Amino acid sequence: MAEMDYYQILGVDRNATPEEIKKAYRKLAQKYHPDKAKGNKKEAEERFKQISEAYAVLSNPEKRREYDTYGSQAFRAKFSQEDIFRGFDFGDIFDLGFNEGILGRIFGGLGGRGKGARTRVFEFGGGPFQAGGFQAQAPLKGEDIQVEVPITLHEMAFGTEKLITFQRNGQVERVTVKIPPGTLPGKRLRVAEKGRPSPMGGPPGDLYIRLKEVEHPVFKREGHDLYVDRHIKLSESALGTKVTVPTLDGKTMSLKVPPGTASHTKMRLKNYGLPHAHGKGRGDQFVRIIVDIPAELTKRQKALLEELAREGL
Repeated sequence: MAEMDYYQILGVDRNATPEEIKKAYRKLAQKYHPDKAKGNKKEAEERFKQISEAYAVLSNPEKRREYDTYGSQAFRAKFSQEDIFRGFDFGDIFDLGFNEGILGRIFGGLGGRGKGARTRVFEFGGGPFQAGGFQAQAPLKGEDIQVEVPITLHEMAFGTEKLITFQRNGQVERVTVKIPPGTLPGKRLRVAEKGRPSPMGGPPGDLYIRLKEVEHPVFKREGHDLYVDRHIKLSESALGTKVTVPTLDGKTMSLKVPPGTASHTKMRLKNYGLPHAHGKGRGDQFVRIIVDIPAELTKRQKALLEELAREGL
């Protein structure tokens, strides 16, 4: 998408006042009036579209703030031309000698709406600048609010309710959100119409809650599966042993480690992981067996190992 500098198109400074922006637009609109401009009429109409788009953005405080913050490409990726012109008052253009026929030819569908004979509001049906009929569209929705909320493994497993505190319109607001079992971090929960108000009388934006995982001191999570490490001695690896393993449910399981178990062997406890959403089963818990090799040996240990080595071990 090509970069468009709206300030450059209108020939104003980035700190220009609303009055300066309006004055520059009216001057350019007269210059590129399709029925008055000299030379190529199509070029004049295209130029008129550009200055009208620039004015539609810079004359709206909310859209101008978005444009100044994110730049032209990101702004135009977020807002279609239909969004840009929705609710835009073209009353001043009619004072310059324009009529609905000319504007309808340039922009496609044109509708009149609002209080007073001078108020003309562009609306588009079927897409931006698409000719063939007029259909009123809903006003532009307000901006969404996003907050990040911590969630523990226990809360993922059994569900919880979170009291969310956030800033809205300069005030602190609170909302309670229910998080069902099996909800994993990274998921966004939506609370309708708890975002910022629309600058043009439309519905408020939404509140989006992003869940961030709190690291557990014992368990590691991969998807819906849980992992826990258990350390055993070299002799236990060779002869076999038993280990006790905690579960997220609060149970303690006894697990038999067979003789000859190699280090980093994974043993599965079926259905002891996190539940899947909507009650569709559970993940598993894996116990990773870590064989500890001593860094230093006593004389007696070294002698015994040397004897075992002579026996072929």
